[in-house]
Order: sequence, then C-alpha cells, then structure tokens
Amino acid sequence: MNLPYEWRVGWRYTRASRSARRNGFISFISGVSVLGITLGVAALIIVLSVMNGFQKEVRDRMLSVVAHVELYDANGEGLADWHTLATQAKQNPAVIGAAPFVPAQALIARGEDMRGAMVRGIIPSEEATVTPLAASMQDTFARLQSGQWGVVIGHEMARVMGVTVGDPLTVVAPSGQVTPAGVVPRLKQVTVVGIFNAGHYEYDSGLVLMHADDAARLFRTGGPTGVQLKLKDAQDARRVAGELAESLGADVIVRDWTHTNRTWFDAVQVEKRMMFIILTLIVAVAAFNLVSTLVMTVTDKRADIAILRTLGASPRSIMGIFMVQGALSGVMGTLGGLGLGLLVAFNIDVIVPAIEQALGVHFLPGSIYLISKMPSDPQWADITPIALISLVLSLAATLYPSWRASRVQPAEALRYE
Repeated sequence: MNLPYEWRVGWRYTRASRSARRNGFISFISGVSVLGITLGVAALIIVLSVMNGFQKEVRDRMLSVVAHVELYDANGEGLADWHTLATQAKQNPAVIGAAPFVPAQALIARGEDMRGAMVRGIIPSEEATVTPLAASMQDTFARLQSGQWGVVIGHEMARVMGVTVGDPLTVVAPSGQVTPAGVVPRLKQVTVVGIFNAGHYEYDSGLVLMHADDAARLFRTGGPTGVQLKLKDAQDARRVAGELAESLGADVIVRDWTHTNRTWFDAVQVEKRMMFIILTLIVAVAAFNLVSTLVMTVTDKRADIAILRTLGASPRSIMGIFMVQGALSGVMGTLGGLGLGLLVAFNIDVIVPAIEQALGVHFLPGSIYLISKMPSDPQWADITPIALISLVLSLAATLYPSWRASRVQPAEALRYE
C-alpha cells in the first residue's frame, strides 16, 4: 500500500526523533508529551468510570429497598380502598407490581439510646412484588404478623443499638396522645424479628419495617396511606410518573424515585461534569506540549525542509508532514491512555483493596459514602468523547508549528549548511 509521502516522511520523523542520539532532548520532550496525554486520558476514564459505578451502585441498592413510584392521596388522608388505586395504576403497561404502605417518621429507643428512623408499614406478601429486598427475604418478612408488633431493622441500626433478633425496642410516635395530664408521647414496645442488609448505609441505619396494620394503629392513619409501584424499567420512572399523574387525576400525588432523591443525583451529575472539565484541561496541557516538541523538530529539520522544498514539495505538503508527526504522537498517547484507563477501570475492585491494604487506609467509609467498596462502570458514552477530545486537541496543537515549517525559505535554511 503506497501512502502519500507526507505520511511516510512524518512517520519517519516520528521514529527518528525517538532514536537519534543527537535528538535526545527532542525525544525526551516528545515522550513526555505522549506520556502526558496517556496519563490525562487514563485519568479521565478512571475517574468517570468510578463516578458512574458509584452512581449505579447507590441507585441499585436504593432501588432494592424503595419502590420506583409512590402514590399518595392529595388530601393527606388514608386510602380507604388501596386495591382500586392499584388496579387503576396497573392499567399502565409499564407497571408490573403494586403494594400498600404506611410511611412515617419515629424515634427508636433502647434504654438511653435513641435515634430517628423512617418507619414503613407493609404487607409482606404484597411488598415482595415491589421491592427486591422483600422478595429476597420472604421468610424473614413473613414474621411480620398483624398484631404481633414485630419489626425488621437494618444491620447498621442493630449494631449501633446493640440488638439482635428477639430483642425489644420502643417506637415513639411523633404525635402525642391527649390525656387529662396533658399531651404525652405514644410509645409502643416492639420486638426485632429480623435484620436486613441492603448495602445502603442510609437504609441500613435508619429504616424500620413493620406490618401495615400495626403501623396504621400506631400512627392512627386508619389504613395504608400510599401505594408503591414497581415498573418494568426503573429508568422510565419519570415518564411513567407523568403518565400516571394524568390518568389518576389531581386527587392523587405521584412521586417517582428520581424525584424523591433528586438532590443527591443532581449533585453527582454536577460533580461528574466538573471533573470532566478539570481533567480535560490536563489532557489539553499535555496535548499542547506537542507544540514545543514540534517547534524544536522544525528548527532541527530546517535543512531537510529546504531540500524537500527544492525538490518540489509545496508549503502545504511540508505542513502536512509535521501535522502527521504531531497527530501520530496524539494517537499513540490517546491509545495508550485508553488501554491504561480501561485496564484500571475494569480491575479497580482488585487494585484499590491492594492499595488500601498496603497503606493501611480505607478510602470509602460507609457512613460517609453510603457504600464501602470502590465501584467502576466504564461507559462508551464517556470514553468516546474523551478519545475524540484528546485527538482534536492533539491535532490543534500541531497547527502552528506545522504552519511555521511551511514558511521556511530554502535559501535562508541552507545559507549556513
């Protein structure tokens, strides 16, 4: 295959700059430029993959506990017939499961220890059709019997409060009870009948599950106050919630999981965009190091340029030669960065524990980051723009030195040769 001579000469200059001893300094600068691009691209891929993995891990663990869509009465009253509302919601083909629930806030006490908790009253058999956690722990959730006042709590709450299965806890309802002596808090002693581990610190430390009938009596709601829905695809929650809001009317409030946790996910997206911009600047700095490399190469090759011009090479061809040389460095740096970045991103579950063990540190405390292991989820939607930006910046860095090379005059260049 016969390539244009601009490509052949550009490739020869690229190899020569790395092998000729008299061009050792140029070779060093060129190598640093390629290495900079490699490290910049790899850093971008690794960081964005970790952020994607972090978001996916938290989302999956969150959706193992909460429903995709929740329905409430607009007047804040209990649902006299939740079956009717669930049937209406299931007319949407995207809805595949429905279950009633009683959400409430309360205090959980054991001795002098007291902490806030989110209490959710459920019907175990129905809950299994909505949340993966209930489906995977049906035997445990089956212990929640109406009138038995049993609760299932997260393992982190159990650890902090020092309880195991069979131990008693006290639930303090937020609204008090009016008596001749004044308003006194409503207390109910419950028994821990099960402990779950969702892998999400917020729910493992602050969620208490009890039977819906018991929750309705404790919080005086008269029955379920909402309906949870499971969808075929959790990513369609926002669209389906809009459709349900139109079909169910103004008497029903519809909330999807993206709305309930909007602040957290918006914060992650902003951080991801900012990290992309910051790390792209690193790639830009490395790419524009090619400018100094090509400027020194042009100065060193002035005699060669003059000879080529005398042999009939046009200024456009000379410019093409040095653009090829710079572009090849950019391509090698980009490919090296892709290889290194993907290698680390796909093996981060092995690399990070090894670093943690060697340094004796723990990078992800569960109480702060919700998860304790470094996740990674490389996505081509991120990798492709990274590669393209790196190549474009590398090509842009070659324009000025290549233009200067095309302006070299043969007579001036050969005067002192």
